[in-house]
Amino acid sequence: MKKWNVVATLVLGAGLAVVPAGAQDAAKKKDPPKAAVNPTQAVVEQWNDIGRKLIAMAEDFPEDRYEFKPNPEQRSFREGLLHVADVNYFFTNPVKGEKPPAQEDFSKDKLKTKAEVAAYVKKSFADGAAAIKAKGDAGLNSLVVDPYANQQVRVIDFAYGFMEHSGEHYGQLVVYYRVASSGVFFGEPMRNFSRLRTCVAL
Repeated sequence: MKKWNVVATLVLGAGLAVVPAGAQDAAKKKDPPKAAVNPTQAVVEQWNDIGRKLIAMAEDFPEDRYEFKPNPEQRSFREGLLHVADVNYFFTNPVKGEKPPAQEDFSKDKLKTKAEVAAYVKKSFADGAAAIKAKGDAGLNSLVVDPYANQQVRVIDFAYGFMEHSGEHYGQLVVYYRVASSGVFFGEPMRNFSRLRTCVAL
C-alpha cells in the first residue's frame, strides 16, 4: 500500500509540474497575433533571406576550392555565384527604370578571389532590396518589362521570379557542400568547413 502511495505522489507531482508550462502555452495563444508586415517589407524579407543563404555560402566555401565543378560541363562554385549575382541585375535595372543588361556580365569573371566574389554577391542582393524598397507598396503593382520574355509584368511577380531563380541555384550549390562533407574532394581528404552544416541547413 505504501508503494502505491509513493507512486501516486510522484505522478501527481509530475502532473503539477506540467501545469505551469501548459498555462504558459495557453497564455501565448490568448495574446493577440502580430500585425502583418506591409507588402514591401514582406517582399524584401524574402529577397534578403535567399541572399543571406548565398552570401553565407560564398563567405564559407574554401577559397582553394572555388573552381570546383561536380562535372566538367557545369559551372564552378565561383561561376555559379557570379551567375546568380549577374542575373539579379536583370531584375534590379528594369525596376529602377534603367536599361537591363544585354547579357550576363562576363567581365565579372575577372573576380577570382573569395572576398571579391562574396562582395559582388552581397552587393547584387543589396541593390535589389534597395530597388524594391524604393518602389514601395503602391509601386509593387507597377509594370516593368521582363527582358527575358519581352513582356510586361508586375514588380512583385517579377521579384518572386528572381527569388525562385536564386533559390534554385542555392539548391544546386548545396550539392557542392554535400560532396565536400562526404570526406573526399578531388580525391583528397577534405578539411571540415567552419559553417558547413549551418549553410546547407539555412
